Amino acid sequence: MAFTKIDDLIDPKKIKTVGVAGHIRPDADCIGAVLALKQYLLARYKGMRVDVFLEEIPQIYSFIKGSDTVRTDFQTDIEQYDMFIVCDTDKSRTGPAEKLFDAAKLRVNIDHHVSNHGTGDENYMDGDASSCCELIYDLLDHDAIDKDLAQTIYCGIIADTGVFKYSATSPKTMRIGADLISYGFDFNDLIDRTFYRKTYVQNQLLGRVLMESTLFMGGRCIVGIVTRKTLEFYKATTSDLEGIVSQLMLTSGVACAIFLHETGSLEFKASLRSNGMVDVSRIAEIFGGGGHVRAAGCTMNGTSHDCVNNLAKYIAEQLRGVD
Repeated sequence: MAFTKIDDLIDPKKIKTVGVAGHIRPDADCIGAVLALKQYLLARYKGMRVDVFLEEIPQIYSFIKGSDTVRTDFQTDIEQYDMFIVCDTDKSRTGPAEKLFDAAKLRVNIDHHVSNHGTGDENYMDGDASSCCELIYDLLDHDAIDKDLAQTIYCGIIADTGVFKYSATSPKTMRIGADLISYGFDFNDLIDRTFYRKTYVQNQLLGRVLMESTLFMGGRCIVGIVTRKTLEFYKATTSDLEGIVSQLMLTSGVACAIFLHETGSLEFKASLRSNGMVDVSRIAEIFGGGGHVRAAGCTMNGTSHDCVNNLAKYIAEQLRGVD
């Protein structure tokens, strides 16, 4: 880590335009990280232009300050940003924003995924951090945090920690959470509406996946699948699938969970979860993805059976190694 604060990189005389992007199909941690940076930079540096590039944000996060200004069409009149920051991923998963990142005068990458070794001129990587939003908190001058900014960061942290439940949660994470709620936003309501509360359609999809799920490897692995036909039947989007893989992982006796949802012809997004006996980040990397030891993902080609069989081979190898 060559820098310890985002302000270390900014000479107000040179950095007047900043682009910020996250990964495709952004989740709460990604959304929180990029919008927290925008809120901070705009408040800190008067006259600075900050553009955020993301795919469409799920409606559930529309309350976050600045969400209505996100450039979901990835269009801009700036050919070269003075600085471009990519959060929660490497540059390869930012879609059309990658070319803007490559063209920038200063490229910055901030991420907590162990599979990302940094794709910027300046990189801030910590695979032990609970979330990208935890890293954003570290990088900001805490005297400049206000209620909106605290809520934005907190939203990302609770999402990636399962409300401080997942293994990446550390004493430091808990201390950060305590500091953030001291700013006075309604954190109980925030947790309910972004983490626990689900629409009727989301509950229907979850119920269907659980009902049709399959246990294999002697009950140590479980798989659930959603096809495009199923999404169309429920008039649902991929954002309605949030949390399904985590629910599969709660099945008693399961060491690894696989959730596949169809994204194209013979193409599936695979989400993997583990209790720690399987390093799913290693498996996801084999198929061009990445993540953490207990949570990772990748995009795969073939039928759903092909995808499950290919993943199962590597899961079985690791499980044999711990028997």
